[in-house]
Amino acid sequence: GFRSLMAELPHNTIGVYSYSKYFGCTGWRLGLIAIHEKNVLDDMIAKLPAKELEALDKRYISITLEPRKLKMIDRIVADSRDVALNHTAGLSLPQQVMMTMFSMSELMDTEKLYQKACMDICKSRVDSLLEGLPLDVQPNPNFAYYYGTIDFEFWLRRYVGEDMVKWLKKNVHPLDLVYRLAEDHSIVLLNGGGFDAPNWSVRVSFANLTDDVYDDIGRAVRAVGRGYVDAFNASNASKKGK
Repeated sequence: GFRSLMAELPHNTIGVYSYSKYFGCTGWRLGLIAIHEKNVLDDMIAKLPAKELEALDKRYISITLEPRKLKMIDRIVADSRDVALNHTAGLSLPQQVMMTMFSMSELMDTEKLYQKACMDICKSRVDSLLEGLPLDVQPNPNFAYYYGTIDFEFWLRRYVGEDMVKWLKKNVHPLDLVYRLAEDHSIVLLNGGGFDAPNWSVRVSFANLTDDVYDDIGRAVRAVGRGYVDAFNASNASKKGK
């Protein structure tokens, strides 16, 4: 029953759609932008002051003799590269072929079998990660099974205590988590802080690695966490010895 905002408010809505995540081709960065043929953007450009219109004329004169008639969507395409290289802008042929095939597949797959298969793959990878950790994670109906954030601060507070968290923040730089994973386990994850997640966390994508890797990631994250706990305990033992 979904109805796009674009169908209700076409005049002032830009539709942005991604093929990359839906079809599991994350590295390709495939997507599209849709604007209604009658849109507020073209209206606003037409009403710009003369000086600004002249600047736009100069910008787009290399691709059209009448730049003021150039639609916003065509300006976007031109600006996806240098305007002078507009003839090379847009998608490459392999990308166009893949998007065509994906679109045809989606139109034909009325039972959403492909979508369900992708979701099942991601869910099984989440299960493998949790098996490798292992952590007691309760079911969450809002979890998308596409990206996951492992929050060291949360789990160390839960399993060790507040003193452990204070020690972590005082003695460990947030990026140490990802550096240790890379150096000690050859696993490259991103720091959660870059995605508005807690600083002492790592972010896992469940879309771009083979199934058998995710329990290894879980074990590696657990090993890094255990290393911090051992360092914390050693620090406490040293203080008591003094």
